[in-house]
Amino acid sequence: MIAAAARAWRDDGEVLATGIGTGPRIAAGLARLAHNPGLLLTDGEAYLVETPVPLGPREADYQVRASGWMGYSRVFDCLWGGRRHALVMPTQIDRFGQANISCLGGTHAQPKTQLLGARGFPGNSIHHANSYFVSGHSTRSFVAGEVDMVCSVGYNPARQIEGMRSFVDLRVIVTDLCVMDFGGVDHAIRVRSLHPGVSLEQVQAATGFALANTSGEALPETAAPTPEELRLIAQLDPHNLRAVIVRGNPSGRA
Repeated sequence: MIAAAARAWRDDGEVLATGIGTGPRIAAGLARLAHNPGLLLTDGEAYLVETPVPLGPREADYQVRASGWMGYSRVFDCLWGGRRHALVMPTQIDRFGQANISCLGGTHAQPKTQLLGARGFPGNSIHHANSYFVSGHSTRSFVAGEVDMVCSVGYNPARQIEGMRSFVDLRVIVTDLCVMDFGGVDHAIRVRSLHPGVSLEQVQAATGFALANTSGEALPETAAPTPEELRLIAQLDPHNLRAVIVRGNPSGRA
């Protein structure tokens, strides 16, 4: 999943790569080291860094190699100018790519489950590229109908206002079953590659809406990480925090 997500930045050139969450954060660092040396990364606070900052506790003498200041206002200069590609972890996604991190079930005033709240998702979903990282592919995460609260803009024609469509750029979805994109008719979600041992029928059964793939379509297998990518991932995550991304930490081959 991390290796597949890192490839989402491969051809982006000089943009700010933002990975929110353990998997996306490692993937952004891997993309910078293995695929796209032009990527801009931050230390998660206020500085641009030349070397990705590893996750978890660091040695007492560790120093961030800062190459510039990247305060909040400068992040938004990149964002609104289309010079960022974010990889985020929504709780729900619908067939239009709309995402939810706020609440589940019930009403907005009294949800069944309260999550983070919409936070920065509305503004962070337009004017630049976004991709999704989902560690548990199921009908609870890929829902029928709309997400319980629309926190980020997608391709839903019923919610478009004049000129909005040109500001939405959804790229890929990496899950524990497959890699998907928005390359179907009218930006319909389709499977682009299947992880080892997974069938298209399994993915469809775990998705609450019809995928754009055709029956019997031959799909490639998601490329496994190379030995060099594995070495870099271990370097970026020395405490193996990635082991808790997918429940049970299964092997790469189903």
